[in-house]
Amino acid sequence: MKKILLFITAFTVFSCSKVPITGRKQMNLLPESTMMSMSLSNYRDFLSQHPPVTSGAEMQQVKNIGAKISSAVEQYMRQNKMADRVKGYKWEFNLVNDKAVNAWCMPGGKVVVYTGLLPITQDETHLAFVMGHEVAHAVARHGNERMSQMLLAATGGIALDVALSQKPSETRAMFLGAYGVATTVGVILPFSRTHESEADKLGMVFMAMAGYNPTNALDMWERMSKAGGGKMPEFLSTHPSDATRSKNMRAYLPQAMKYYHPN
Repeated sequence: MKKILLFITAFTVFSCSKVPITGRKQMNLLPESTMMSMSLSNYRDFLSQHPPVTSGAEMQQVKNIGAKISSAVEQYMRQNKMADRVKGYKWEFNLVNDKAVNAWCMPGGKVVVYTGLLPITQDETHLAFVMGHEVAHAVARHGNERMSQMLLAATGGIALDVALSQKPSETRAMFLGAYGVATTVGVILPFSRTHESEADKLGMVFMAMAGYNPTNALDMWERMSKAGGGKMPEFLSTHPSDATRSKNMRAYLPQAMKYYHPN
């Protein structure tokens, strides 16, 4: 037990970093290369069960937005000596035919948008914010941070390779949970809200970098609220309430506008 605690302490010291743009300090215990390898495997499994849409204006819109955002993000990271944040990324942007109102991005730049989201986003600019938000989760390494927290809480700090060999299904579930698939009430929950709020801010910045006016992001969560009907109480949700979200985004708008240069 003492060795495990020493291992965690040492890892904590050497794994602290700052999220780009927001500057928030974070602790990621897992090699990002491992996270990308796990994400690629799960991403391929997902697409084998949910074949991507291969034609049409909506599919092309997803790919066009993705190309603009990924290009802008990579350029910013290079110019600000943070290229390691997207090192090894091989961006893919896919639309899948599913009624769920959802989108996600795994480490390595694997982005999926569900068709059920499009009636709410309605246009390219609003979809650009949602996609920027999901890209932000990956660039900010929120999945690594959540996975680290979950491993510490569930396994007492054992190494990932040990967890994968001893509890493969549970560890895979933790990985998917790190991307919002599962909702947990407890110590992990406040960090998830922090990640969602941070991704909102970075999503506004990333869409602005790509030439989309971040002002248009402000009404996104009002649409989501109307589409969702009854909402879970904020203390049981991994996301901040719609009212909290809109307030925080409005306050951050002047900062995001600094990155906006219309094409």
